[in-house]
Amino acid sequence: MGSSCNKNKKDGRDQNSHPKYRNLPRLWSELSYAGEKRVPQPIDSTAGSWPTFFLRRDSSGNFLDPDGNEIVFAIHHPDTIDFEGQELRQVQEILQNLTSEQITIAEYWGSGPATKQWTPIIDRLIDTYGLTPVRAARLLANVQSAINDAFVVTWYLKYRWDIPRPNQLDQNLRTIICTPKFPSYPSGHATISGCAEAILSYYFPAETERLRELAEENAMSRVYGGVHYNLDGLNGLTLGRQIGQIVVNELRTQRDSDMLRIELPETEDRNAQLPPPPYKQVIPFPRGRECSSLLDPREDPSAR
Repeated sequence: MGSSCNKNKKDGRDQNSHPKYRNLPRLWSELSYAGEKRVPQPIDSTAGSWPTFFLRRDSSGNFLDPDGNEIVFAIHHPDTIDFEGQELRQVQEILQNLTSEQITIAEYWGSGPATKQWTPIIDRLIDTYGLTPVRAARLLANVQSAINDAFVVTWYLKYRWDIPRPNQLDQNLRTIICTPKFPSYPSGHATISGCAEAILSYYFPAETERLRELAEENAMSRVYGGVHYNLDGLNGLTLGRQIGQIVVNELRTQRDSDMLRIELPETEDRNAQLPPPPYKQVIPFPRGRECSSLLDPREDPSAR
């Protein structure tokens, strides 16, 4: 499965190496969040070692595709990114000039775990295209299993690279949503969105453009919220799409007892009405903004 291994390695370094950054001497684990007095307590710091469904690991901990080929992830090494300069300034400028629509987008996609908004999208596609019970179950299982794998890779990189959040580098930064208690790069929301986009676009090719829009809006919502840098999202999308394509390549090989392909794309365009909009949670649950770091007074509780 040659597509999973890019020989033109973007970061030019061993992705298993411990971070020693020329451009960023301060790390996530060493800095408090704005308004807090202690360094953050890490959440799920070992998730990068958890079991995966499609991807594999070798004895050295390297990630492999289903055929056993080592994966070189399509993501830039942090030493190539100016987090403390250009990236931080961009977050600051975006927060200073936020529109009410952007605040709503940040609140909507930031409500609950990153899977919360994608599950209704999958359900709407199942209903719109009239999938049979077993095919609906397989679609849900395949997408969510791939999202699990994307999370494992993301958490592996997050805690390996230990990149600080914007409100750690700027101790006066007020965010729209609460800053999660794990490192910044790459964005988990962006990575799982790119992964879901790639797999759902395989099953529903007529919906490709809309799925891309949703994935990119989700990634950008984290910048609107002030909790991620722009390149956290852009590189996260690329990483997630790479993982999603590896999964799609594997799904294409699966056969039933008659040696017929199981996972077949829908050939019809039924123009699924995929949320959002409206920017209301499809599965509502009461949520506030409960965090001890500095928050911007601007908010949109209705989008949570």
